[in-house]
Amino acid sequence: MVAIPADLAARDLNAWVSFLKTAEIPVLKQTAREIGRLQEDEDNLSARAITSVVLNDPMMVFKVLSYAQKHKSRSQLQDLAQVEQAIMMMGTGTFFRNIPPVPLVEDALKNNLTALMQLLKLIKRAHRAANFAADWAAHLNDLHAEEVLVAALLHDLSEMLMWCYAPEKMNQIHHIQNTDKTLRSKAVQHEVLGFVLHDLQAQLVEIFQLPPLLGKLMQDGALNEPRVRNVTLAVNLARHSANGWDDAALPDDYRDIAELLRLDINRVMRVVGVPDVQQP
Repeated sequence: MVAIPADLAARDLNAWVSFLKTAEIPVLKQTAREIGRLQEDEDNLSARAITSVVLNDPMMVFKVLSYAQKHKSRSQLQDLAQVEQAIMMMGTGTFFRNIPPVPLVEDALKNNLTALMQLLKLIKRAHRAANFAADWAAHLNDLHAEEVLVAALLHDLSEMLMWCYAPEKMNQIHHIQNTDKTLRSKAVQHEVLGFVLHDLQAQLVEIFQLPPLLGKLMQDGALNEPRVRNVTLAVNLARHSANGWDDAALPDDYRDIAELLRLDINRVMRVVGVPDVQQP
């Protein structure tokens, strides 16, 4: 992995943006293993088979989409916000040659198992959010459900990368928030990092040239737009339910989801899998 400059100890968002612009984005060991297995039979491989592996790892999704955007042909007018579409456009050979599944998250954090555990929890939460978003997109007859799935999967990408590259600072943030759950995440992030992860995320979307549509869906603004609201509510539900189905924020989540899906709250609770003991 790229060595982290000493000046990143400074609380400087621009310094982190510059560093991440050239840093190698790590992926999960399981991702590397599965891609290696697929490559053994490359001649008989479909883009869909690769996509099913890539979608298991948010950081590999990010590598694929950012590469696809940066290497678009001049005749290609459409932005690529879907993984399978991106792999089909570049070809399986280009995928294996130019987007290697290295370095590994587990190697980066081998000396900080606490941070590794928290990162894996965050990735698991991202998958839950992506599944919620995709299910709701289908309910809303969204013809491009994978776009909202990918947006939910990448919504907390900046946090994932900071767990990889600044594990001690992220451990500090986690400890502070666990000690006082009334503190707002943004306030704690600013105290420890000197900036807010949301701001880092916005700049990553720009410097890695992710599709504007995807960048819009990943941001929490424009909540009057159903697809953006879908992603935001899916991320919120995944985050709050990770604390247990008795989390105080969940009733508001159920109400907002019911409004989005035009369902009653009891139906929403059944749809999202709230245990019977927590349902009225």
